[in-house]
Amino acid sequence: MLKLYSRFEALLDRIPNALVLLFVRITAAQPFWFSGRSKVEGWFTMRPEVVDLFRYEYDLPLVSPEIAAPMATVAEHVLPILLVLGLFTRFSAAGLLIMTAVIQLLVYPDAWWTVHSLWTALLLVPLAMGGGAISLDSLLMKNNRSEAA
Repeated sequence: MLKLYSRFEALLDRIPNALVLLFVRITAAQPFWFSGRSKVEGWFTMRPEVVDLFRYEYDLPLVSPEIAAPMATVAEHVLPILLVLGLFTRFSAAGLLIMTAVIQLLVYPDAWWTVHSLWTALLLVPLAMGGGAISLDSLLMKNNRSEAA
């Protein structure tokens, strides 16, 4: 039985980390991207009711809805794109983790075990490991090393 399990592990060890990281980045970006898209009409015209959403449902302290709504809408578009591309991967993962923390602590505190723990787990991977070999960060670092040599 141990021999069979050892073979199984050897087979799984062949899965490239770069593919795993790419899949994690895409999966982690998805809920934020779709949330951002739900706040706009067309390519990027913020729907008027989004400010009311921030005013009445989210009710964030310290930041006015007129500022929070466009900030969140832009962040929910830019950070997922950066994450999927693997460009400034750790920065974008950190930004989305901060958004997750704000949502968890101030907006939907009962959603930890159903949603936010999953987002956090997914975002911790690129935060800790970077974008991997299939990322623009990797490409930029290769070019940077070539120029430095």
